[in-house]
Order: sequence, then C-alpha cells, then structure tokens
Amino acid sequence: MSEELALVPRPDLKARAHALKPVVWIGSAGLSENVMHELDQGLRSHELIKVKVASDERHTRTAFLNEICERLGARPVQHIGKILVIYRPQPEQIVTAEPKTVRKDRKPGGSDIKRRRLARSNRS
Repeated sequence: MSEELALVPRPDLKARAHALKPVVWIGSAGLSENVMHELDQGLRSHELIKVKVASDERHTRTAFLNEICERLGARPVQHIGKILVIYRPQPEQIVTAEPKTVRKDRKPGGSDIKRRRLARSNRS
C-alpha cells in the first residue's frame, strides 16, 4: 500500500465509491490516448472514480487497472467484476483570489425583502 493511499483508509474510499457511477467506459479498443485523457480529467476533477471495462477477461481488466495506475500516478482501490475504482489525491490548490470587497453604500441583509413579506402578511 502506498503512502498516498495510506492517508485515506481503503474502507473509506470504498464507501465513498459505492454511490458513484462510472465516469469512463473502456470499450473493445482498450486504453487509447483518448481514454487515458478522459481518465486523467476524471481523476483531476473527482480524485476517486469508477471505470467500467467491456472486456470479459479478468486478466485483461487487471492489466488495464495496472497500466492506468502506472501511467496516471493513481492507486487501485477496488476491482469487482467489470468495475474498477481508482484513486489519485488532488494536489493542494492554492487560493489566489482576493477577498470580496464590501460595498459601503449598501445596507447589510435583505431588509427590502423583509418589508415586502410583512406587508403581504398584514393584508388579511
């Protein structure tokens, strides 16, 4: 087990993956560059993804899992049937956005909305 995967316990990753739907389907063409690009995009966006493989051969699916993990720097979490679960932790994102500026000419809150609601309730 690698250091990255040791930081997040495998049962936790399996539990998180349970509700996921496959992000990428690997068809009869196998691991093309387009499939690898989609896998990389999925891992970059979600860090934990499910992949469905069309192959009936278990050794082929295992070879796909090993190649994906090796080429993308990911870690295998689970391989059940035709479903592969892959994890790659996202690098820490540096926030460079400036804090929001508060406009001085506006009152805080939605007092205008509250007045309209009160006016409607007093009609009856």
